[in-house]
Formats: sequence, structure tokens, C-alpha cells
Amino acid sequence: MTSYEYDLLVIGGGSGGIACAKRSASHGKKVLCVERDRLGGTCVNVGCVPKKVMWSAAHIADTLKHDMAHYGFDNGGTEAKLDFGKLKKARDDYVKRLNGIYANGFVNAGVTGIFGECGFVDNHTVEVVDKDGKKTQYTAEKILIATGGKPVFPPGEGIEEHCISSDGFFSMEDLPKVAVVVGAGYIAVELAGVLNSLGSEVHLVVRKGKALREFDPMISDGLDAEMIKAGVLIHRHTNGVAKVELDASTKKKNVMLHSGDVIYGADIVLMAAGREPNTTEWVANTESLHLETTGVKVSPKKHVVVDEYQNTNVDNIYALGDVCGEVELTPMAIAAGRRLADRLFSGKEEDKVAKVSYEYVPTVVFSHPTIGTCGITEPKAIELYGKDAVKVYTSKFSNLHYGIFAVEPDQKPKTLMKVICAGLDEKVVGIHVLGMGSDEMMQGFGVAMKMGCTKADLDSSCAIHPTASEELVTMGVWGTSPQVSGAKVSPLGGAAPGEPRLS
Repeated sequence: MTSYEYDLLVIGGGSGGIACAKRSASHGKKVLCVERDRLGGTCVNVGCVPKKVMWSAAHIADTLKHDMAHYGFDNGGTEAKLDFGKLKKARDDYVKRLNGIYANGFVNAGVTGIFGECGFVDNHTVEVVDKDGKKTQYTAEKILIATGGKPVFPPGEGIEEHCISSDGFFSMEDLPKVAVVVGAGYIAVELAGVLNSLGSEVHLVVRKGKALREFDPMISDGLDAEMIKAGVLIHRHTNGVAKVELDASTKKKNVMLHSGDVIYGADIVLMAAGREPNTTEWVANTESLHLETTGVKVSPKKHVVVDEYQNTNVDNIYALGDVCGEVELTPMAIAAGRRLADRLFSGKEEDKVAKVSYEYVPTVVFSHPTIGTCGITEPKAIELYGKDAVKVYTSKFSNLHYGIFAVEPDQKPKTLMKVICAGLDEKVVGIHVLGMGSDEMMQGFGVAMKMGCTKADLDSSCAIHPTASEELVTMGVWGTSPQVSGAKVSPLGGAAPGEPRLS
């Protein structure tokens, strides 16, 4: 029997890789984790965590600029000024502390962590090149690919040379006066909202008619209206950026769009047009993963192909997280990592089929205002179950926070809510919220949906008053939905949430 140095070798010290490494070590296994940069991956270093810090700063700016006076506060005629450098340092120091916490977590869990570029030699061997160029090979019985993803720049003259990615956003030393944000996904709308609230003139460039086209139309249309109201300049039907030029005299960028429009005088052009997996090139122009030495299958979009248990086509090699392209969210990678470790190493009978469920995943977009969503959209529900089997409840109102504002009602920010039900029992298959507090209210409703809740289950919950979330349990003619509970559906062990009863 072949002997290996480690039971598990994890390539990538991001959220999913760390979760799997620590959980595997808790089962008594010898684990090595290789990270090329800083522990925590995209989420901790250039993603969710620093983004939320910036969103919080933008929220404070909005409160000072728009809300404070309505509540009777007087700033004495002076305007609060942002010290961007101070904010950046505090944010970066916080991230650095988190890097240290992850390192200590490895020590406490008994995981060996090393830094360097990693590539496969064969199915059980990798070679790691450290910062000094020293090459060392390591062997393991099982290997996990958890290398995440990275931003991509679309083709076009001057784009890669004169633009920054979402990673580069966190390297900015100053707040730009004029910013062009290119993209229609959640990263684009989040960063556009942050920059706009902090005081930049923001141009959002989308290829088609609006941002977040894959979201429920009520939500994407609602955010579009709120962004316009907030002052974001949206360039529609552009088919993207054709060219970016640097004006040598002003050091500003001029952005030519495929539609023929030109945006002049940008301090930054932020490309948030998509991400790709770290597979063929873990870092641009450096060591690759050399997946060709293993025979691991990769999709046309370069994602590692896995089944529902995170297995690749090679018996001892697994993959999870953004590198697989399934549900590219940090908590999903963490859950997948822990479930994989349990299945491989716990020895418990019930863990032999442990996996994560990718259905009904609650998520939040930290736009201005925020979006919380779980389940499928109304068009998707109709496609799956038929129009006659779908019942939709909606609500539009101004949060009580804005109740005393001395402005016309239509000028107050709106909260939009939609509950999508399907089948004879009105099983809830989608909940979508745009508005203040949606980020904090969605988690609990995600639990309810995972357990198979019906509209009657929502109605059975006593409303918390006065809150925005109470609207989700009082929609329609309260208490008149079919009196059937979905609570008998168990969400445990990665079980699917079940389908609506159609007949």
C-alpha cells in the first residue's frame, strides 16, 4: 500500500479550502493547505469583508447627507468630510487581523499551512514554489482544489492597461471624483453604489437594458429606479466598452463604448464584467495548476467539473467553491468544504452521503438599497410549474424610517417585496426583497424556505411590529391560503427542499 505524507492536501486557503482543511483535521487527519497569497481568499481580502466595510461607510455618508436633518440634527452649516486614507487604513488593518486569525486557526486545528505557488505533478503529488523560488514536492492520499476565481478584463484596446478590477478597488488611495463602473452583476452595482454615496460622480455601463437581469424583474427594476434617484448615471444598451484611452495632459481616462457613446474625464474605470476560475492559470503569468497531469476534466468555461459530492472524474481529487462555478458564494464553499470532510473522514454512517444542497440559497446584494433574495424568480416559477400553478404576493411601501421625512411620498426610498408560491399548497418557492434591512431579514426566511414553508406557514408567524419584515408574514388576505404546512420537509443532510404538490 502506497504511503503519503498527508491524508488531505488543500490547494487554496480561501473560505472553502480552510473550512475543509480544519474539519478534516478535526477528524484526526493530517492536513496540508497551500495558499499563494493571504489566507481568507477573495472574501476576506478583496471581497465580502472589505466590501461590507465600504458599504457601511457609504451608509453612514447617506445618513449624514440625506437623513440627519429630517430627524432634527443640525450640523451647524459644516459638512462632514471623509478621510479616505483613514478609512482605507482601518479597513486594511482589520483584514490583516483576520489573516492572522485564520493562521492561528490552522495552528489550533492542527492544520499545516504553507505559502507558495502550487501545481500538480501527478494525481497524488504537487510541487510548491515559495517566494524565494525554492521548489518542494508534497504527496497526499486525497487532494482538494479550492483555488477560487479572479476578475477578468474583456478584450479591447487599453482596457487591461487603463482599468482596474474589483480587486483594484481595494487598492485605491483616494476617492475618485469621476468613476466609470462597467458591469451588470452584483459586484458592479455594489461598488457603483458605494462610490456614489461617498461622493463620486458614477457612470454605470451595462451591455443591455439594466443591471441584475437574472434577478426577479420587480427587484432589478426597483433597484434601477433607486439608483437613478440616487444620481448614478446609467449607460444602457452599450454592448460594453470598446476602448479606453489615457489623456496624457490630464491623466484622465476616456471610455469609448461599442454603442458609440464616449464618457470623458474618468479618474478610474472599474471593470466588473465577470470572473473566471483559477484553474489553468492560478495567477496570471506564473505557475499553473497543471491539471493536464491529472486528467481532471474542466468545462469550456474552465470550471472544474464535479458531481453533487464535489468529486472530480479522478478518484482522489475533489474541487469546491468558485472554481466549480455552481453557487459562487462564500457560505456555500464553507458548507461544501465541511460536508466533504465529513463524508471522506468522519467514519459515520450518516456522513457517507453528506453533501450540500444548492437549492434555496439565501443571498444579499449590498447595493443601495440592499437586496435580499432566496429561491426562484417569478418568470422561472411560471416556466417550471405553469402560470396557473403560481400565485404571487407583492408589496411596495416606504420604510417607517422615512415616515417623518418632509418630502413628497414618491420621493421616499421604497421597499419592494415579493413572495412567490406554487402548487395546491402554495409552497413558497421564492422570496425577494429590495429595501432597508433586507440584508438582515433574509436569513430567517431562508431557513423557513429550506424547511419547505408554505404561505400558510408565513401567515402562522406572529408579525413583529413595527418592522419591514412583518410585511412578509401579512401579505394578501391574511390567513386565507390553503391551510397546509410544509414543516415536515427536512433540510438536513443536503436534502432537496421538495417540489410543490401540483395535483
